[in-house]
Order: sequence, then C-alpha cells, then structure tokens
Amino acid sequence: MGDTQETGTGRHAVFLCHPGPASFNHAIADAYCAAVRAAGQDVVLRDLYAIGFDPVLKAAERPTNVAATYGQDVLDEIEHIAGCDVFVLIYPIWFGTPPAMLKGYVERVFGAGVQPEALQGRARTNLLGGKRLLSFSTSAASKIWLDEQGQGQGLNSVFDQYLVHAFGMRSQEHRRFAHIVPGLSARFADQYLRDVAAQAQRTCAQIAFGDEALLADPALVTRMAR
Repeated sequence: MGDTQETGTGRHAVFLCHPGPASFNHAIADAYCAAVRAAGQDVVLRDLYAIGFDPVLKAAERPTNVAATYGQDVLDEIEHIAGCDVFVLIYPIWFGTPPAMLKGYVERVFGAGVQPEALQGRARTNLLGGKRLLSFSTSAASKIWLDEQGQGQGLNSVFDQYLVHAFGMRSQEHRRFAHIVPGLSARFADQYLRDVAAQAQRTCAQIAFGDEALLADPALVTRMAR
C-alpha cells in the first residue's frame, strides 16, 4: 500500500514484575524489547523489582486528598513513561492476580491524581488516555486448570478491562503462557518467545500504520521485522 502514512516512530513502556532475574518473565521482556528495537521503535523498560519500587500507597498520595502530594519516586516514574504509545505489563499470576508490586504501581503511578469521578466516567487521563495496553502473563498451572477456575475471564474483568475503562485507554490485548515451570522444554520456550516477538512486531505496526491500515494489509507487519 503505497499511500500508507506512518503515524510516528512509537514508544513502548514495558513493566517487568518478577523478582527472579533468570525467570521466563525476564526472557519475555528481553524478547519484546529486542523486537521493538529491531522495528526501529523505542522502549522504556521498568524492572520494578530491580529498581526497588515501593508499592505501598501513601496517605498523602490518595487522589481524594484536596492537596495530594506525591513521592519523588512516583514523579520520576511518570517522567520515565510519559508520552509512551503502548503500556506493556509482564508478570506471573500469583494466587489468581498480578503481584502486589504491580498493583502498587498502578495505584501509585498510573492512578496519581486521578479522581474517582474521572474513573467512573472513563475519562482519558493524561498519562494513559488513548494508549494501548498489552499484557503477557505466566502461570505454573495448566491452561485446563486455569480455564476451570475462570482465571482468564476473571483477570480480564478485574484488571485488563478495568484499566482500559478507568484510565480511558484505547484497547487491550493479553497473551497468556501456562505451565511455565522449572524444566520447561527449550522447544516450547523458544516458540513462546517467538510468539512474543511476533506480538511486538504487530504492536509496532499498529502504532506505525494504524489499525485500519493493518487490517486492510496484514503484510505491513513484516515491514516491522528487520
């Protein structure tokens, strides 16, 4: 499609939330970031455990306070991720939900200054409004067991869709990897990471060319794989 107009270079904020440096979650983050950079777009990686992010919301930070004040760590995080086009969450499912570290990041950083009325009205926030949400989650349980518990549907309702609606985001996608356990075969691991890279290329194409152009010409994704 010779008349396709690129909309920008693209900037991805990647939030890695796993305490183990050798975890499969770290491999997912590495694969995603490498694919984005290969496509010529920018990545801001925030490894929440590595930076020692404090997930505990402070009383002074509650948005309902008339004169809410925010810690320097929150202000620094907002500066790091401001202006990103897509927000990528990478985390394990622990006891049915994301780790407390990630939930605390949502409360302290994503939610900084956001009033309850704005959440209920699905108003676009300055930080996340109109942006894309992409999630990669892992679980040691099998897909069959997770489906029996309604894990996918439940997490989609209470986390993914909630974030999109609460902050006025544009869209959300979620890739789930089940039965991620010690001894995971190299064949499966490599396939999963290829899936991550393919998703990264697709997201880059969405940002660069727009959703409608990508639907009309799916081959545009291959232009992002250099």
